[in-house]
Amino acid sequence: MAAMTQDQNNQLAWDLDGMLDGMDGSADAGAADPTDNTGAAAYAPGSARWIAALAPTDADAMRLDRLDVDGLGSEEAARLWAKVAAWVESDQIAYYIDDAPVSSDAAYDARMRCLQRLEAAFPSLDTPQSPTKRVGGTFSNDFASVRHPSRMMSLDDVFSIEELRDWYDSVLRDLDWPAGKPLPMTCEVKIDGLALNLIYRNGTLEQGLTRGDGVTGEDITMNVRTIGTIPATLGGERGDVPDFVEIRGEVFMRWDDFRALNDQQEDAGRAPFANPRNAAAGSLRQKDPRITATRRLSFYAHGIGRLDWGADHPSGTHDAVREQSEAYDLYQKWGIPVSPHNRSVTSFDEILAMIDYYGEHRGDIEHALDGIVVKVDDLGLQRALGATSRAPRWAIAYKYPPEEVNTELLDITVQVGRTGRVTPVAVLKPVYVAGSTVARTTLHNPFEVKRKGVLIGDTVVVRKAGDVIPELVGPVLERRRGREDRLREFVMPTHCPSCGAELAPAKEGDKDIRCPNVESCPAQLTERIINLASRKAFDIEHLGDQSAIALTNPEENRPDSVATYAPNITEILVKPGEEPEPYEPAEGLRLPAEQTPVLASEAGLFALTAADLKDVRVWREAVIVEIHESVDAKGKKHRIRRRVGGSGLWHQVPAFWTAPTSARKAKAAGDAGGSGEVPAGPYPGYDVPADAEVVRVDRKTTRNGTVEVPVYVRPGENTRKMLDEMDKARHADLWRVLVALSIRRLGPPTARLIASSLGSLEAIEHASAEDLSAIDGIGPEIAESVVGWFAAAREPGDWRGAVLDAWQRAGVGVGHAESSGLPQTLAGRTVVVTGSLEGYSRDSAKEAIIERGGKAAGSVSKKTDWVVVGANAGSKATKAEELGVPMLNEAQFALLLETGSPTGESPEEMPAEETAEA
Repeated sequence: MAAMTQDQNNQLAWDLDGMLDGMDGSADAGAADPTDNTGAAAYAPGSARWIAALAPTDADAMRLDRLDVDGLGSEEAARLWAKVAAWVESDQIAYYIDDAPVSSDAAYDARMRCLQRLEAAFPSLDTPQSPTKRVGGTFSNDFASVRHPSRMMSLDDVFSIEELRDWYDSVLRDLDWPAGKPLPMTCEVKIDGLALNLIYRNGTLEQGLTRGDGVTGEDITMNVRTIGTIPATLGGERGDVPDFVEIRGEVFMRWDDFRALNDQQEDAGRAPFANPRNAAAGSLRQKDPRITATRRLSFYAHGIGRLDWGADHPSGTHDAVREQSEAYDLYQKWGIPVSPHNRSVTSFDEILAMIDYYGEHRGDIEHALDGIVVKVDDLGLQRALGATSRAPRWAIAYKYPPEEVNTELLDITVQVGRTGRVTPVAVLKPVYVAGSTVARTTLHNPFEVKRKGVLIGDTVVVRKAGDVIPELVGPVLERRRGREDRLREFVMPTHCPSCGAELAPAKEGDKDIRCPNVESCPAQLTERIINLASRKAFDIEHLGDQSAIALTNPEENRPDSVATYAPNITEILVKPGEEPEPYEPAEGLRLPAEQTPVLASEAGLFALTAADLKDVRVWREAVIVEIHESVDAKGKKHRIRRRVGGSGLWHQVPAFWTAPTSARKAKAAGDAGGSGEVPAGPYPGYDVPADAEVVRVDRKTTRNGTVEVPVYVRPGENTRKMLDEMDKARHADLWRVLVALSIRRLGPPTARLIASSLGSLEAIEHASAEDLSAIDGIGPEIAESVVGWFAAAREPGDWRGAVLDAWQRAGVGVGHAESSGLPQTLAGRTVVVTGSLEGYSRDSAKEAIIERGGKAAGSVSKKTDWVVVGANAGSKATKAEELGVPMLNEAQFALLLETGSPTGESPEEMPAEETAEA
């Protein structure tokens, strides 16, 4: 009680000074009300409680003018300086950056005067980062290093469910947790952003620090103040706000804000950002916070550091924080945003459910994520588990396979496509991303290379989501420093790298550059062969990329000289860390004669025989294999081979036939499996396959004397299968023949429409552009392309005509279009399939829709009639929900195919309103 009386006496003494100031008119109209007995007015000026109670009001700003700073202790001075400096910075951001001041000029000036007086009285407070050093609207961040009040730790990562299970079991074991008792934990999405430590003192944002090394971070407070979701002062009742708190979280950029920013970058002629994390990090560390303010950054809190309630908050008078989740509840009271995706879990199965869900919905939430963080919820248990030198033992981050990684751009080459389009291709240092190794990815055209701003030698960001084709997003600009002399721009060639023809756009204004030598350009022919053998055309198994190259361009990768021609070297063995011996070609070695391709055009495809392929050889690079030998605990030696790269030395191997093979001796009647018959013919006693060709006879000495062993070559197993598949392709559906002709812009969906409408290859050959455009779904560009192709084929000597004639003589495309024979239950309807269906592959589901007259679309729009949702459905299901498109399960899909209705009723039998809904 005595203490209270003393406080009241102190209050009356200094309130009287305030009243007198107000009476003589020397104070601003916003001076303290003499009857005020709340807030700072309740405490002695300069006391710790007075400083804590100061609020960002005009009245409290005027009180600062009357404070005798020389009477302050160094601790009180530092505390007051930090609080007032935070307000001044907020005022500067509001005035100069947001153009929306929140304080009066008088209040701002009073705070600035207070800072100046404090810095004069306490020189340690006079730093280059002080708001008093800022002139007008000029801002410059030097990012001073600041020690974190408590260490800011990282998380250990695991990359498999097995590793996660090991961690979970170790937590139970270290806590001696009873079997079967639920362990409360939190599961949180791991935001792909920038870690941030927010320091609030007496409810006011004092500093924002980057993680740095966990002990010391960079002071980016000015930039942090521009983030709208981070409050300058904590909300809620004064009694619920501690004296000091560190709030840890992540700064990130939402997908929609990221896309909007990149649109602005491109409109301004600047390179787009590679990904939201790079954009957020670059924005947060701008030297000028006005730039940061233009970037829509967001923040979610995900941790707590030091928390001091202070003397004004005795135990029992404030919210207790005994669990991580309770801290999040407190944050929401204060106005600090917390991720809406957090879950409370009590079992490993619930953790797996969270991982599975967000593994399927990574692209469906507002920000990029790269994993799931699992934490023990109870803070007491966290303390019991402790930490390593860098990470807590009570938390772990499960990382999804990366969808974005950094790698080196080794080169940019060009690739010639089947229609002559010449495309820049990024040659990458091989990197594992989203389930596969990526070494090459297309850059589309020279304009795209320039737009992305990449240089050969750059560190670049590569993105690959699921089955999506990998994309080179852009350069990591920070990694260029000190390496400028090793970077170079890509220059588009003027001539085709395959045939030497001069490159040019097909027509003026086209971005794509093309090789005009359509007929005899080896690269175009190779790509056309690959296209016609693909599943969308003839579907010829075992006629893939390498076989197509062997048929059309077997001299690809031919060495320039004998210096890299090593005909007898297929691999080079080295010890760990050892370099291969320099290669010296044998004296008199000559490169073999160049081969003539067995296919000069696709016209000869169906006339190929095994004999035609016998002498085709292709070039292969000898590999370097590192041999590591070890001895296990039992003394057993182990030899481990590891391929470490290519040697730069080349040799030839048969492309379609086997290497020479010694014939096996035929089994006699008494042998297991023997037929009892000794093969006759020129090599009695030896099994020589009927389609083999003996290339030599080796003489071998045995106990029974000298024997002659035939050595033969024969078509490889895959070659025999490929020729069988070619024979089947003669009877392919008409629409597949159209796709196989590599007519520009004509893909499977439009080829189906044309084939089913016109019925025969002859009718299609003579159709006009008007005839084709009259088919629903065929636009004028496709129609002109088809008409132009067949018109060129009718010209004497044109290669297209030669292909048509040869194929028709082989029986290809001579019949009429085959009807599926199925009822056209989906005629005129559009169906999208997402996720995996138990009874269908992705292609067979689309085929089922098309065979029934429907359109199997790849994306959801308002014109979509139904979306079929299978297991692991992605963003298409979300899009359907947003647009109100009906979604069907697999059972309903079966009914839809059968009847045209997901309910099993035919549309004619359904009421009008049900038909509309369906």
